[in-house]
Parts: sequence; structure tokens; C-alpha cells
Amino acid sequence: MSEAAEIQTVSAAGGKIRCDACPVMCYIAEGRAGACDRYANENGRIIRCDPLTVLDKRIAAGDPVKPFLKSNWDGTLADESAVFVTGVGAGTTYPDYKLAPFIISREIEGVDFVTVVTEAIFSYCGAKIKIDTDRHLGDETAIVRADGEAVGHVNTGEYGSQMLSLGGVTHLTGGSKGEGRVTCDTLMRLCNAEPVELTIDGGSSVVVQAGKSPIVDGKAELRMRVGCGSATIGMFASQWKGLVDEVVVVDDHITGVVSEHQAGKVLDWPDTGIRIKGRRSTPGRYFKVAEPGLGWGGTDIEDPLVILDSWNAKKGARPGLTMLMVSTTGEQFGYYVLDDNLQPQRRDLPNELNPTVELIAENCEPALCTVLFMGGAGGSLRSGVTRNPVRLTRSVQQERTRVTVGGAPAYVWPGGGITVMADVTRMPDRSFGYVPTPAIVAPLEFTTTREEYCRLGGHDEAVRTIADMLDEGGEYGDAVRGVRPPPGSHFLPRSDKD
Repeated sequence: MSEAAEIQTVSAAGGKIRCDACPVMCYIAEGRAGACDRYANENGRIIRCDPLTVLDKRIAAGDPVKPFLKSNWDGTLADESAVFVTGVGAGTTYPDYKLAPFIISREIEGVDFVTVVTEAIFSYCGAKIKIDTDRHLGDETAIVRADGEAVGHVNTGEYGSQMLSLGGVTHLTGGSKGEGRVTCDTLMRLCNAEPVELTIDGGSSVVVQAGKSPIVDGKAELRMRVGCGSATIGMFASQWKGLVDEVVVVDDHITGVVSEHQAGKVLDWPDTGIRIKGRRSTPGRYFKVAEPGLGWGGTDIEDPLVILDSWNAKKGARPGLTMLMVSTTGEQFGYYVLDDNLQPQRRDLPNELNPTVELIAENCEPALCTVLFMGGAGGSLRSGVTRNPVRLTRSVQQERTRVTVGGAPAYVWPGGGITVMADVTRMPDRSFGYVPTPAIVAPLEFTTTREEYCRLGGHDEAVRTIADMLDEGGEYGDAVRGVRPPPGSHFLPRSDKD
């Protein structure tokens, strides 16, 4: 038993043990868990309720979970390079003077690597949400709410996706207790790939779940648009040549008109005399044909003809002229023929045009939600890794030390500090927890060579082998589980040879 565990045992008050795994420092009764549900009192000792998670490439499909316990482990490790110890279930470094829960050495291709794992307490963290839809969810900077509390805002839209920025220290600690509690709960559920309903001031309701289709105002989104209206024209103009006289691809951002577009000119497409009410950018490209909404191409219209002005007979408009209007996902389309008064009349879509609409739909990616966890691994967390924290920061920035989050590759932002971002779908199930300060608890791993670790001033005396870890466990117990690495998990830092 460690010195910290001994202190926990002797400091019992009324049959309870004080847990020092986070700033709340709960007194926990025998057989009960603390406020975070992550630590419990078992036989007078604070243990971690969830087992330490090891990514194991040797586990076959259909056998995703494998316990590594003394009772069924024969003590041999056939290939240390096939396993990677994550921070999931490891425990934390709090109080700040503690070493990281596990500092593990393993040999790979003759090189001694060290992986330092912990469950970091993040007050400075959030989630970046990418929602694949051309629907208008809300105005930029509009407040995003969960259970009525402000948890973030609408960010700048990107190509085919709406973006949300949630969490951050202001929402976690800078508002009311209710705002902090709901923000923390929302971040934890999103990062654990659970569905969360969010509402946007002046906009829509959307159910977000990592790796799943977004549900906007009760309707599941199925397709991410193939591109803007102009891009769609550029991709498929040749498919329409000779089948229809005019094509308009309706889009909230850039509506395309094939007869005017550069793609049409390359194909010698005849003028049609069409007029669009939006603001012309360059030939065949129109902005602001309508307001943003949930209709055609992310606009607020249900009848695409409202974006058309009168046709110009002097520039090619004539009775019998045919026109296809289609959205950027192919979900909405209409076929029209000009009458004697040059008014478009709707007709059934000819069979020969069906494949062109289906081609747009085929080229659309499935609409999904992406949840990226983002946190700042700064402060005294780094002292659990090295005696000289700034050396760790610089080693990470120089790519001599690789940072992973639950084994998932992390993007490290340039500039000061260690600000990381990771895709939660690449992490083991239920990797995230919380403490009611409030703050998010996330697994964090630093992997580097033994030589580099010593250069950083690392706690070399605390380095253990994988075999010792599996046999003895750590301060918070000896339960360990092995899972198959999710797609994209990383095992090694970048070497100087890469």
C-alpha cells in the first residue's frame, strides 16, 4: 500500500475514508463511491471503480474485452509492442505533488520507450462539434443550451457542416452553479459518445452523438452535401449536357446556374435567358438567393421557383425550354418546362435525368456528428511526469514526446502550453469522467524514449515494467482490462527517423 493510501486509511472519520483523488476530497463510507462515482471505499482502501485499460492488438474481433488479473495471467508477455497502457482507469495525479499513477517501460525494436499515464482533471476544456448538415441551425455566435443552461455558442460554419464550440472555463466555472454543472455533464456525455439534445437561441434543436447522424428538429439528417451549388455544377455539368436546357443547384451559400457557369462555358452550353434574384458573384454563382433555413439547400424556401426572376427572351428563353432544379444533397429536385408565357410549369422528372440526381446523392457523404475533446494539459499536471515541467512542454512541441488521449492521436496546438484535441470515437468506451468542482476527467498519455524521458528530468526511479503493472496494479487497485485499439490509435511517438 502506498503512503497516500496509508494516510487515507488512518484518517478515517466515522468509518469513512477521505479520498484525495480530486479537490472535492470526499469522505467515503465502506462499500460506497464518492461524488464522482469513480472512486470507492473497498475494505478500508480507496480504489478506482473502473479498471485500468490496456489497448491490446492481440485481441481478436468478437472478443473486445479481456481481463488481465493475477488469477488468469501466466506472467508472460509475448510482444510488448502489441500493448499500450492508457490513462483510462489509471487514477489521477491530484494532489499535485503525486507522481503519475503509472510510468511504464516497454521495449520496441530494441528501443526502451516510456509511457506516462494519468487521468487528468481539466477545468480548462471543451468540445468542438462538427455537424454535417446544410440546414441552418442558428446564427453565428448564438447561444447553445442544454437543459436551459448556456453551454457554448454557434461557431463559424464550414464546408457542408455547422460548427459548435461548447464548454470552456467560462461556462464551467465562470457562471452559476447550475451552468457549470450542466456544462460539465454535457461535455462528459458528448465525449463518451452519448446522445445530447442541444437547443440554439433563435434556431433549432439538434441531437448530437459522436459518430451518429444529427437529428435536427426531430428529423435525422442522412446526407452531407456534395458541395456548394457552384461546386456541384462543376462536378456534374457534363452529366446534364444534352439532357436538359438549364440546371440550377439551389444552395444557401452559392447557388449555381449551369448555362452561365464556367463549367457550362467550357461545354459550350447555350444561354437560356434565366434570371436569378440573388446577388451575382461571378458568372453562374449567386449569393443570398434566400435566407438560411431548413428548406432547399439550407435555405428557407420550399418552392425553388421563388428565386427566379422573369426570363429574358432576347437571351435564349423560349417556350418548351426545360430546367432541372436540385439541391446540393439531391434530396429535393424539380423538373420544369417554360410555357408560352415563359412561366416554368412543373413536370415529372424524365427517366434520363434520374441517374444525374441519384449521382449527386451517391456522392454525398453520410451526415455525422464529430466530437473533438479539447483541453489544456498545463499547470502542475506536468510535474507528475517530470521534475522540470517546461521541458515536457518543449519536448511535446518538438514532437520528441507524443501525446495521446486514451490511446487516440492528439493534435497539439502550436504556441505555448500543451493544448490538445482528439476525436472521442477513437478512444475506448466511457473514457471520460468528471469531478464536481466541476471539471472533466480525461485520460492522458505521454510516450517518449527512456533516454528522452531522463533528459526531461522524468521520475526515472518510478518507471515500471508492463509485467509488474499487470501483476501488482497501482495505488487504486490491480484491476486491468484489455481492449482492441480503436481505429487510429497510436502506440509510438514520432522518432527522429520519421
